[in-house]
Amino acid sequence: MIEIHNEKLKNIPFLHVIKNEYHDLARPLVFFIHGFTSAKEHNLHFAYLLAEKGFRVILPDVQFHGERNNGQNSKEMMFQFWRMVVQTISEIEELKNELVNKELAEPEKIGLVGTSMGGIITFGALTQYKWIKAAVSLMGSPNYEMLARGQITQLKKSGIKLPFSDEELEHEFAALRPFDLSASSEKLAQRPLLIWHGKQDPIVPFQPTYNFYEKVKEAYSQSPANLHFIVDEKAGHKVSREALLETVSWFEDHLSIQHDTAINV
Repeated sequence: MIEIHNEKLKNIPFLHVIKNEYHDLARPLVFFIHGFTSAKEHNLHFAYLLAEKGFRVILPDVQFHGERNNGQNSKEMMFQFWRMVVQTISEIEELKNELVNKELAEPEKIGLVGTSMGGIITFGALTQYKWIKAAVSLMGSPNYEMLARGQITQLKKSGIKLPFSDEELEHEFAALRPFDLSASSEKLAQRPLLIWHGKQDPIVPFQPTYNFYEKVKEAYSQSPANLHFIVDEKAGHKVSREALLETVSWFEDHLSIQHDTAINV
């Protein structure tokens, strides 16, 4: 049986999904990060399939989303998009440390996956944490500064008045550079990375992410099976069932999942 627990660490609410026979055991761990204006509950189909394979799955709410919503509309939230991204990268480590300290997670078998904003967070987290052993980005982007500058350009073209001066914006762009995987791709260190992106995506541009993949392929020459890009020729900004199933298979293959027999006391 799959258990779903609604839990909280400090001010971070999250869903904790696990097979009941593994509830108190150290298991391979996968974090799933949702997209902009979404919430943790919207990705339970991923969590269910991963838990069926024996993973412990943690789905947190990003700041101002789900249980953490404070009434802001999407435009107000967009002005804080990158601060939410960076904050979530920090919170993932808090959650990881808690689970490892409680001996509920195998520290050498931890994965991270996200959709859209969650995929962006996944790429950024890879610049910070060597403990991420395998990752999946679903329509995310590693190009932090490029994407942020593009978002600001689009907002200005739309006639939206920004609550930041040009000087403040430059400071924000500079603060993103340590998380920009496109500028420090060596930090991947040939770790398993699966990227899925729809070629018709109108929200997170396809081409810069594909260009990043082309750039890092050479670095994976000794372990080509650890890097894979799935191009969906027809998809827009919506994850396909193929992407769902490939995500589950990726972690099953690259986190060395073992189908343990439950321990009965």
